[in-house]
Amino acid sequence: MNILFIGPPGSGKGTQSKLLTEKFGIAHLSTGDMFRQAIANQEPVGVKAKAFMDRGEYVPDSVVIELIQARVIKPDCKNGFILDGFPRTVPQAQALDALLEKLNLKLDAVFFFDVATPVLVQRLSDRLTCKKCNRVISSDDLATAQKTDCAKSAGQTCDFYQRSDDLPEVVSKRIDVYFNQTTPVLEYYRSHPQFQSINADRPPEEVSQTLLAKIGQR
Repeated sequence: MNILFIGPPGSGKGTQSKLLTEKFGIAHLSTGDMFRQAIANQEPVGVKAKAFMDRGEYVPDSVVIELIQARVIKPDCKNGFILDGFPRTVPQAQALDALLEKLNLKLDAVFFFDVATPVLVQRLSDRLTCKKCNRVISSDDLATAQKTDCAKSAGQTCDFYQRSDDLPEVVSKRIDVYFNQTTPVLEYYRSHPQFQSINADRPPEEVSQTLLAKIGQR
């Protein structure tokens, strides 16, 4: 089962990816995480990407596609994957289609996480991040979260703070940039029979139930 998630920051893609990966034993593929891992492991594609990043340049689409190709053939993707954060342009979407065809793979579902902008701003500006393990929580969960150990510091609690890019005025700009960049991609996938829009402006449990029902229909 190969799934593509499209949605702005704060739409809940990460939460739902975690639930689906645990339920179906499929891999969650975030391009950011993939690059960090490839660079840390000094994989050829990671070395290539790092050269661009060190020069302050964007990593070319061809290198990103090379990264995805190397990733989807790894053992943990044998049951499928959730692709999150890519593609962000129509040429990237077309390159992804070509890659999947080359590998004799296909997208079984494309889900767009539809959330109203004011809700996205509220969600993102309300979250806190641990300085040590990068755990993300809602400020409402701070008291409970501080009772558990930090994943990177045994015996110590997380040290939560609000990231500068989670400030309300910055969040609004991030969301505007996202939709300006990705609206053409969204329109590209709307023509695919696998495309479905999900009302993600609901509690995670309800969104998960909807996703599972739609996946079950396939």
